[in-house]
Amino acid sequence: MCANVPVEPDPVVADSAALRPLSARSVVLSLLLGVHPPELPVRDLVRLVEPFGIGGSTLRAALSRMVAAGDLRRTDAVYRLSDRLLERQRRQDDAVRPRTRAWHGDWEMVVITATGRGPAERAELRARLTALRLAELREGVWLRPANLDRPLPAEVHRVALTYTARPDEPPGELAARLWPLAEWAATARSLLAHAARADRPADRFTAYAAAVRHLLADPVLPPVLLPADWPGEELRTAYAGYRRDLGAGLGARGA
Repeated sequence: MCANVPVEPDPVVADSAALRPLSARSVVLSLLLGVHPPELPVRDLVRLVEPFGIGGSTLRAALSRMVAAGDLRRTDAVYRLSDRLLERQRRQDDAVRPRTRAWHGDWEMVVITATGRGPAERAELRARLTALRLAELREGVWLRPANLDRPLPAEVHRVALTYTARPDEPPGELAARLWPLAEWAATARSLLAHAARADRPADRFTAYAAAVRHLLADPVLPPVLLPADWPGEELRTAYAGYRRDLGAGLGARGA
């Protein structure tokens, strides 16, 4: 199994990689997002949250609230992710093992054509396009190198036109303008350092939960467009090793 990203706001990662402790809700969701199928008996949850100082009564209260909120479903003494969170799990799986293809210089371009959308709809579309690892060149125009092996979903085609483009700007300069690559790399290295020096299981769990969240923001660019010593693959490899270690704790449940 693996400790995946919490669904609460990102922990603050300062220069020292000090991470905010996870709430009971975040710990439970991180655990369930990391197992396949995404379900755990309450007895396993009690054992797994104990290193975080989360007692049984606190856990049960959190589970009840999460079921009421539609985050979880319960059958007997087993809790599983609700259908609406399965897409989040798929995104996290893809963050750890992104599907890529050879890049020959083409870029995906998405131009938003729908009008009359309210602020909430616009924010939702922006979040969706960002999750697809596109970056906004200007309002309504989104780009990325065409090296991802994935189609754009139908909901994007309903509100946008899509093109294959070859910008005149040098691709390395364009990538550096679209994504904060230096900042992403610095945070990745900070997380790696924090995880390496963490002594307690809860501290490692927190660091790798933040690492998966950070991998969701990795643009997964072709290597030729990345700065030297890009730490993306190192962070994925470290996380995979941590996931294997945790997998021993749940045996065949490991993802």
